[in-house]
Amino acid sequence: PPHIKEEQEELWKWTFTTTHENPHRREWKFTVTHENHTGEKPFSCSECGRAFTESGTLKTHMITHSGEKPFSCSVCKKSFDYSEQHLNDHMRIHTGEKPFSCSVCNKSFTQSGHLQKHMIIHTGEKPFSCSVCKKSFTRSGDLQKHMRIHTGEKPFSCSECDKAFTESGHLRKHMRSHTGEKPFSCSVCKKSFTRSGDLQKHVRIHTGEKPFSCSECDKAFTESGHLRKHMRSHTGEKPFSCSECDKAFTESGHLKKHMRIHTGEKPFSCSECDKAFTESGHLRKHIMTHTGEKPFSCSVCKKSFTRRGNLRLLSHMTVHTGEKHFSCCECGKSFTESGHLKRRMMIISHSGEKSFSCSVCKKSFTQKPQSALNSLKHDSRCKKTFSCSECGRRFGRKSHLKTHMRTHTGEKPFSCSVCKKSFTRRGNLISHMRIHHGEKPFICSDCGKAFAETRFVKMKQWTEYQQSLESSWCPRI
Repeated sequence: PPHIKEEQEELWKWTFTTTHENPHRREWKFTVTHENHTGEKPFSCSECGRAFTESGTLKTHMITHSGEKPFSCSVCKKSFDYSEQHLNDHMRIHTGEKPFSCSVCNKSFTQSGHLQKHMIIHTGEKPFSCSVCKKSFTRSGDLQKHMRIHTGEKPFSCSECDKAFTESGHLRKHMRSHTGEKPFSCSVCKKSFTRSGDLQKHVRIHTGEKPFSCSECDKAFTESGHLRKHMRSHTGEKPFSCSECDKAFTESGHLKKHMRIHTGEKPFSCSECDKAFTESGHLRKHIMTHTGEKPFSCSVCKKSFTRRGNLRLLSHMTVHTGEKHFSCCECGKSFTESGHLKRRMMIISHSGEKSFSCSVCKKSFTQKPQSALNSLKHDSRCKKTFSCSECGRRFGRKSHLKTHMRTHTGEKPFSCSVCKKSFTRRGNLISHMRIHHGEKPFICSDCGKAFAETRFVKMKQWTEYQQSLESSWCPRI
């Protein structure tokens, strides 16, 4: 058309030159070329060879080589290259302006490109497809990240430990483990976090918000992951299977603990006695045997326990209530604990039959030999299979032998955290700790006086019994 200057139009080509005055200073120089409107890109970069249809586009591109960032934010001083539009987009962070709104849900954005990407959520369009597994994505960048799963490429490496990542964002988060940086702080309690997502989860502790609700029972959760785990209680799904015995679990952590049964791994070790455990919770409970700590107290008598389970209604509390919920179906005898009933059922034959025999000498009993040892004078050597290599004394349990060996070795693994006194037995340490705590949990039923150990109660009652005999003794009889 006549209004277009055709082949004769002069166009400029940008190149880098240096000056004689300052050879390190780089300037742009124009050269003339012509365009014939055939799709030709006459403006070429002298650095990388990339071509453009317009001189302005080339000029913007050349900034990527020079490193120049001529557009600076007046608030935070951050600089930008390319065009002033990038600076304008950035300024909306400070002003809070979001001029681009979604016509469907009214969500607003600072940039038009962000709105375009958001609209795909409503249309369901996923135009970018993986050539390997055919999985589709809404954004090309998501596809590029996904392809690294197939290629195994991890282009972002940590300069401290050489650990590599598929995404630059993952590397930035990882670097905080070296720098200790925690840029996300809670406005309520000032606790800091390395990730914004962790802060968002934490804030729900203060707000009480539980945005993830179960469709089956309306139970709500603060995190989506917790809801997913909970849903398995309704579906019965157990996606984590043991490769050794095919036992399945609802959570990966449960499978990890289970695998230690097969591997024998005990990663949690006691620093006092080197005893090892498969779970950290078991180690914490064990540590109390050394410290003497008893964090759980009875509301009636203030007796303390190392485990919460010892305070359940049908165990310790029955001491106060006198209730006996567990009855023998054979003789009607009742017990305060189910374990006592089970032990009775195991060792007593109500029919009078000699149902139990010694595995060593084959002698038969109405009770198990372990319980009948004193009453039937059964040879104790049939029961006590663990003998001391030093003095020949025999024991029925390996743990008893282990405790006995300390009398020969002098080992005292249980130390008082207050005065550092050591003991061969845990029970002795527990009794000793009452000296420091002033605890006297054993009450005399006759006078109400309290004692630190049961033996003192028994000694007092025995002494008073002897004195009563002496006072009632008549010399004329």
